[in-house]
Amino acid sequence: MARQVAPCYLPRMQNQPIHIIGGGLAGSEAAWQAANAGAQVVLHEMRPQRMTEAHQTAGLAELVCSNSFRSDDHEHNAVGLLHEEMRRCNSVIMAMADKHKLPAGGALAVDRVGFSDAVTAAIQSHPNITFVPGEIAGLPPAEWQNVIIATGPLTSPALAEAIKGLTGEEELAFFDAIAPIVHYESIDMDIAWKQSRYDKVGPGGTGADYINCPLDEAQYNTFVDALLAGEKHVYHEWENVPYFDGCLPVEVMAERGRETLRFGPLKPVGLTNPRNPTVKPYGIVQLRQDNALGTLWNMVGFQTKLKYGKQAEIFRMIPGLQNAQFARLGGLHHNTFLNSPKVLDRQMRLKAQPRLRFAGQITGVEGYVESAAMGLMAGRMAAANFKGSEVDAPAATTAMGALIEHITGGHLAAEGEPGPRSFQPMNVNFGLLPPVTISKPEGLVGRWKSTEKTLAKKKAASDRALRDILAWA
Repeated sequence: MARQVAPCYLPRMQNQPIHIIGGGLAGSEAAWQAANAGAQVVLHEMRPQRMTEAHQTAGLAELVCSNSFRSDDHEHNAVGLLHEEMRRCNSVIMAMADKHKLPAGGALAVDRVGFSDAVTAAIQSHPNITFVPGEIAGLPPAEWQNVIIATGPLTSPALAEAIKGLTGEEELAFFDAIAPIVHYESIDMDIAWKQSRYDKVGPGGTGADYINCPLDEAQYNTFVDALLAGEKHVYHEWENVPYFDGCLPVEVMAERGRETLRFGPLKPVGLTNPRNPTVKPYGIVQLRQDNALGTLWNMVGFQTKLKYGKQAEIFRMIPGLQNAQFARLGGLHHNTFLNSPKVLDRQMRLKAQPRLRFAGQITGVEGYVESAAMGLMAGRMAAANFKGSEVDAPAATTAMGALIEHITGGHLAAEGEPGPRSFQPMNVNFGLLPPVTISKPEGLVGRWKSTEKTLAKKKAASDRALRDILAWA
């Protein structure tokens, strides 16, 4: 709900164009939301004049890692709930993801080229958006009084240093990893087979949406040994920062225990090898379709810091990939995020300089959809300032409100102050939402199974969230 306010900086923001720095998912969504609210927007993107370590095109909303937006089940999965909330808030990211979806079981995966092209066309054709290519090196000019910084994990060094100068924070970096992509024609389908886990049919899918490569126990152990022994890129001491647990390199997972991969990306549950249905594989490597033509498939969960030469050698040890040809090998890129609970206010503005608002992964959310959702919030908040008012974040009972609560509230250190050790990047999850009370179904005889109760709680939380987001929107 919008409210009229008069802090000292708002009059200078009113009717001034909103400058958005960064044309990724968050920046594109912020521009779309602000422009649709009637604000004048100037979107700045440094590519192609200055490329990053991970981007390959000049397109807006380029997906540099996986092409999956993860689960689309809005009743029982928090990221699916976030999808649905954004759809109900007229998200351009979700509209184009739905338009360019690929079969991926219960997940929403997209043709990354078609998706980026569609977002680019929508943004650049909007009458309220002016697109300006080129890097903003350092802090935005002082005359820009309504700014959204949505530069994501690949913030340019000059801007990152300028932000550090304002926040006083010294440790903003961690690493994220990119998974390899394989040419379909090089996969041995006499060994591999297509099946979604538990034959689940998702948006645009058939229940046979992943390619599965089975390993027996000996093959699995030989593969883990090779991962552990493989030559890896060595970083400088100042680059030695912790990984985000949701995107660990595959060899780092192997280092955490020989069986770790079998309970992670190589878990064999929910899948049956049609060529040997009575024998359960010891581990299974999955590949997910990466483009609309089905010619490229990415190795699910196989982010890596292995050197390129070793990657091809080790990954060809996987049955079905012995002749694999790689369209792209894996790698690492430098990520940057703020200690947001300490430096941002509830409007996602920098406390040290409130004309600057942040959105996307740089705020401490993790994941494509979470980043875009924070762009949606920042765009609406900036548009309200453009009109001389403010709009509150949605209730914490919604997925978007819960994410804002996380990044602006965060976890408190023992002394009662937010600290770098207590705040970590976070995917959306039901644990961020307030508990919901449910009653045992009428007519249920006997004990209510815990799994059924958990699903009922998730659905109740989702129903509440969608009611609350509609009231807010």
